[in-house]
Amino acid sequence: MTSPMTRSIFKRPIAAHPRRGIGVISSMPSPVSPKNEPADLTGTSPDYWSFVEAAKRRISEEFPDADLSANQMFLSLNRASSTVIYDFESTIHRPAGRTWSSFRLLLALWVNGPLSPNEVARLAGMSKAAVSSLVTTLLNKGLLLREASPIDGRSVILHLTQAGTADIRTAFQAQNERESLWAEALTQVEQETLVGLLEKVMAQRNAIGARYRN
Repeated sequence: MTSPMTRSIFKRPIAAHPRRGIGVISSMPSPVSPKNEPADLTGTSPDYWSFVEAAKRRISEEFPDADLSANQMFLSLNRASSTVIYDFESTIHRPAGRTWSSFRLLLALWVNGPLSPNEVARLAGMSKAAVSSLVTTLLNKGLLLREASPIDGRSVILHLTQAGTADIRTAFQAQNERESLWAEALTQVEQETLVGLLEKVMAQRNAIGARYRN
């Protein structure tokens, strides 16, 4: 099973050359008519997955050489990731007074121990500005401590407080139970296969010069 931090790298859609089919969806109207006819706005709006099928038809007409398989793969990855993350945040984290971002930050410190804000940003897949703002909130809640670095007095180190440790343990247990419910759709072998395939896709990032937070 992938960790929440690993899954977070799929949160945003991946942009690529239009001929390969990725990144062309954002400019398309919704609902989509496969024959360039005006959409019937009086009927029932299509759900996301019917939109994906309509997108395949429209793209094949507009971009005959498009890589439709790659396009559908990344549409599905992005949609699945955003759906699961929204579910975790709305059913687990927000009712407990936290956010998905705060969960990721606390998880990074719980797993790795004290870290600098820059290290937290890298491990949690967040911007330095987002971490800085969130740290202030978590300090005020008594979940973090901020101390001067013993190595470099110009920088700081973040620690979990006892309350912070208790909070992330509770949050992780609740999320992991929810993860198990989602994962029941696949067998153990299928889960391991999916993890392996995702790791194989991510190994491609260096070969294509992908930009990502590191």
